[in-house]
This record gives sequence, C-alpha cells and structure tokens, in this order.
Amino acid sequence: MAEWTGKSKGSLLGYKIFVFVLKSFGVSSAYFILRFVAGYFCLFSFKSTQQVYKFLRYRIGFNNFRAITGIYKSYFVFGKCLLDRFIVMAHIPNTFTYTFEGEEHLHSIAAAGEGGILLSAHVGNWEVAGHLLTRIKAKVNVVMMDAEHQKIKSYLESMKERSKLNVIAIKDDISHIYEISAALERKELVCIHGDRYLKGNKTVMVDFLGQEAPFPIGPMSLVFSMKVPVTYVFAIKESNKHYHFYATEPKKFLIDPSKGNARAQLNEAVKEYAKAVENKVKEYPYQWFNYFDFWAKA
Repeated sequence: MAEWTGKSKGSLLGYKIFVFVLKSFGVSSAYFILRFVAGYFCLFSFKSTQQVYKFLRYRIGFNNFRAITGIYKSYFVFGKCLLDRFIVMAHIPNTFTYTFEGEEHLHSIAAAGEGGILLSAHVGNWEVAGHLLTRIKAKVNVVMMDAEHQKIKSYLESMKERSKLNVIAIKDDISHIYEISAALERKELVCIHGDRYLKGNKTVMVDFLGQEAPFPIGPMSLVFSMKVPVTYVFAIKESNKHYHFYATEPKKFLIDPSKGNARAQLNEAVKEYAKAVENKVKEYPYQWFNYFDFWAKA
C-alpha cells in the first residue's frame, strides 16, 4: 500500500477559500464551485483517477462508459463530504437531516458501562459520523492519522467544536496503542477505521469485492485482547442535505480454544468486518474513498 501515506490532499489556501464561501454565500455556492474542482482532479490527478476507474469497472462491475463517468461523480461526492466536514465542525448554518439506523446499539453499549469499539471504514463521511456520536452518553475517542500537514491541521483544529470527542493521534511510535488501551480500560468508546494499514502493520488477505485485499488485524486484535463489544458504523451521504447513520448490533469476539488457534479466529473476525464494509460499498460505490491500489499485496 505504498501509494497511501496517511496524508490528505489539499492546500491550506484551498481550505480557507471554501470555508469563506461556505460562511459568506452558503452551501449551494460551495457545491457549485466544487464541480470545477472535481473536474480538475479528473484531468490532472492521474494516479487516483486510474484507481477510481479500476474500482468502478472491475470491482463494482460497471460498464466502461459508466465507470468513466463515475470518476467525476466519485470526486464530486468526496468533495461534498469534505465540505460537509467543515460545515459541522465550524457550525455553519445548514439544513442537514439525519436518519439513525441502529443508534440504539450504541446507547446500549454506553449503558452497559464496559467500553466498546466502533469500527468503521473510509466509506461515507466519518467526520460527520463523529459529530453525531456526541449524542451518545459516553466519552468518545476518535483514532485518526497524525500525518496531516501541520498548517492545515492547525487550521482544522481551530474550527473544531468543544465536545465529548477526544482525538487519539496515530503516530510513528506505538504511543497511540497505549492511549487506546487506556481509554477502553476506562470503559470509554473508541472509534477507529479498520480498512487501511501502514508499512509494517500485520495484515490478512481477505476476499473483498471479488479479489483478495490486505486488511489490518490491529483493530480487531484490540477487540479480542480488551474483551469489549464491537459495532460497525457508517455515515452515508444520501443527498445534498441528508445523511444516513448505520450501526450494527454489537458483538463480542473471544478466543475459543475449541475452534483452533487464536490467529485463525482473529482472521475470521477481520473477514466478517470486511464483509460488512463490502456490503456498504456495493450499496454506495461512489462513497468508497480509498484512492490508491487497495488490492495491492502487503
């Protein structure tokens, strides 16, 4: 997965321009400008454009014309999700509406008082999902990459609301592992992505959309070692003004000596998670935001 470094594209100036448009002229104006930005990426971001085409053509099964036209739609939807991220973080006036499917599962985990892991993927809008988690009566920790360019990161941080969300940054060392474990020991909730890995992470090859892809075992290892329930969560943009939040019924994974070695059971748990992600990607193919060769072997 050499193509992915944990850094997001975009300049500080670009972010500031869009925030200015959002605050001064509203969401519709920002979405209009985004049409040209999406077109630019179609033409000049060759590597990611190539990967989007391969994904839509060979993994989703679109015909050639639909896959080509889908490249623009994928970039456009991704851009809108990024803008929505700014909107909810900066409290910019909006008319967003939400459907909550399975939110009761999160409330039940919080009420049980034993902590838990909310496992998601780069499908839909995770930043909006994090914003909606403030509805849960529990301390929520969000695990995120710490590889953003520092000026952009500082600007985004200055916009964040003060809430129950605590960010645990993934760094080059393993300090974030201790922070995650400490949060779970305090019976808090931890939100983490389970579909990307960095060089050196342990992975398992999983059949995903018709071809084997490497998935990290780290997030699911935490579920086993900490003996906490896990639920798969997604926030999908269904229209310009509406999001659909999903959460599956929580489940505990415990090592069962009668079912073989621990690594085999861990691998099976990762495959179950990957299947949940696959189902969501099939339903919303334009909201799969992994713009690199996801199927490249580790």
